[in-house]
Amino acid sequence: MQHFFLQSVVNVHTLREQAAAAFGGRQVQLDAPEQDAPARMRKKERRERILLELRLSPHVRIADLARRFGVSTETVRRDFEALSGKGLIARAHGGASAPPHSQYPGFAERSLDRQAERAAIGESAAALVAPGDTVMIDSGSTTLELARFLAYAGTACTVITNSLPIATAVGQSGAAEVIVCPGDFLPSEAAVIGADTIEYIERFNVSRCFIGASAVSASGVSETVRGFAAIKRAMLGRSAAAHLLIDRAKFGRAGLARVCDLSEIASLVTDRSPEGELAAALTGAGVEVTLAIQPTGPGRAASAAS
Repeated sequence: MQHFFLQSVVNVHTLREQAAAAFGGRQVQLDAPEQDAPARMRKKERRERILLELRLSPHVRIADLARRFGVSTETVRRDFEALSGKGLIARAHGGASAPPHSQYPGFAERSLDRQAERAAIGESAAALVAPGDTVMIDSGSTTLELARFLAYAGTACTVITNSLPIATAVGQSGAAEVIVCPGDFLPSEAAVIGADTIEYIERFNVSRCFIGASAVSASGVSETVRGFAAIKRAMLGRSAAAHLLIDRAKFGRAGLARVCDLSEIASLVTDRSPEGELAAALTGAGVEVTLAIQPTGPGRAASAAS
């Protein structure tokens, strides 16, 4: 083995000397041949890779993938259009997101996600409620934050809700009157749904309602939790003003069931300004966008501890 190694070194040295003589004394590189550049990904491979990326990350950007794949942004955009047409991804401004899960996370799981953003939205929404208001609040992890801040502020109001956690939170304030809707209990959401709930909601007229949603896009507001879209529509129909509480992670997406057009809501309370198509649609529908600030003081601490 040692003899072979030494002989190889001698042979390479001899070849270099011979090559230098042949090329007029210029140095010639005779190391291992240069590796060919990796072949450009084929269409099928790119699209499979995009789907894999979305299993690892909630959002991918066109520019990032184009750079990584070594193709133009227009090529990635066409890949997105093809995958979106098959329902495999959800288009978003400048990129794409995974479509809503076939098994949508339950209330407890959602409550652990984006806590600071939801608390900020809840505090900003609570400032919209004036003493003496009658409000409807539908079930959701973000609307629960609204209920907590209403309780902390001690706002004297009447709250009608289909959510047991929201009723409990608002009920901690002696200033608020709480009315809980009847209906079919949905354990994963700790809320009631169904025909009895809708019929009960339709008995009231209120100043405003606050709803959450699984998604919002230029096409409108949509929901994935079973039975929730009908509850939201019923609340919208009995309210003088409707407010949508939703964080930026749900922009440009679509849930399973349609709730309403953008023109049916008075304001959107969120943690970041919408952009692109959604921003234009909101402006066209006359929807006021309220940007939430990070909550401060004991109200934030109480929310984080719950």
